[in-house]
Amino acid sequence: MLNDHVEGKWVKCFTEVFAQCAVKPGDVVAILSETQSRQVNVQLSELALSALGAKTFHVVLPTPPQEHKIPIRSTGTSLALQGIQQVINALAATDMVVDCTVEGVLHSRELPAILAGGTKVMMVINEHPEVLERLMPDPKLREVVRYNVGVLDKGREMRVTSKHGTDLTVDLRDAPARGAAGYVDEPGKLGYWPAGLCVAFPRNNTVNGRIVLAPGDANLTFKRYIESPVTLIFENDHVVSIEGDGLDAELTRSYYSAWDDPDSYAISHVGWGLNPGARWDTMVMYDKRDINGTELRAFEGNFLFSTGANETANRFTACHFDYPMRNCTVEVDGETVVEEGRLMPGYKLGGLK
Repeated sequence: MLNDHVEGKWVKCFTEVFAQCAVKPGDVVAILSETQSRQVNVQLSELALSALGAKTFHVVLPTPPQEHKIPIRSTGTSLALQGIQQVINALAATDMVVDCTVEGVLHSRELPAILAGGTKVMMVINEHPEVLERLMPDPKLREVVRYNVGVLDKGREMRVTSKHGTDLTVDLRDAPARGAAGYVDEPGKLGYWPAGLCVAFPRNNTVNGRIVLAPGDANLTFKRYIESPVTLIFENDHVVSIEGDGLDAELTRSYYSAWDDPDSYAISHVGWGLNPGARWDTMVMYDKRDINGTELRAFEGNFLFSTGANETANRFTACHFDYPMRNCTVEVDGETVVEEGRLMPGYKLGGLK
């Protein structure tokens, strides 16, 4: 287990990232956290913002009570804001919000109202600072992310296949696409660190086929690599069957079924990783409490899909899974974007083929 100790090198990292976010002397910046936040990241944020001359204040909320009998390690969004209008107003009135909540506000119901005030939100994802240090934002990645988000935005159909038996089709029409390069410097926008991926949120009844999770793929809710195949059969967005004889399949079936919630089985988002500095194999080097798994979501060429909440389809549930997969082929409107886990050159260069 790594020590949660403030290191000068990490203060420097946070200062560089917030400088990329265009924080200037005199800017009013709120540091949003909750009682179960990783306190070293809260402290590093404060020190870095002070070094840049920002006027900083803290908004600290109690981590909400556990309302489910099932252990939860990933909801897909922070529930800490609880719709408190006074908090939303305070955050919306700032020049920037540094989000250090456990899950982050990316998919929170309160985010649109916060951004509508003209602020920007920079999520420091719940990773140990050592992970953040290795995955410093690269400005060159911004155009790559923007180009690939555009591919998803303009696309009509995604098809994902693999030698293990994956064959999934996704109707991308009217599916909002998002991505991030690791920082944010525009009002009304959100960024997160670490980053480097693009995803789309499909509409209702637009996802069908099968996903075969193979050894070396990851279940990030369990923070566990897949060791024996798990097959998920999708019909109209929902997993209707979970097949497999190993422990991975048994754990997956058990956890989903414990929710007794149809929305927990439904697609949240689909996309691919774009960060050449991220690695698929680093999870073996960390204790579970030290990481959130963002690096695996972002490593270049992975196919990332998630089940759980999807605001585009008006589905909300606290059961959330992210599955980054290796060695898949991803096609959009018949053009190969990722071939057997390798991002095609044109997509690495932001469309400059």
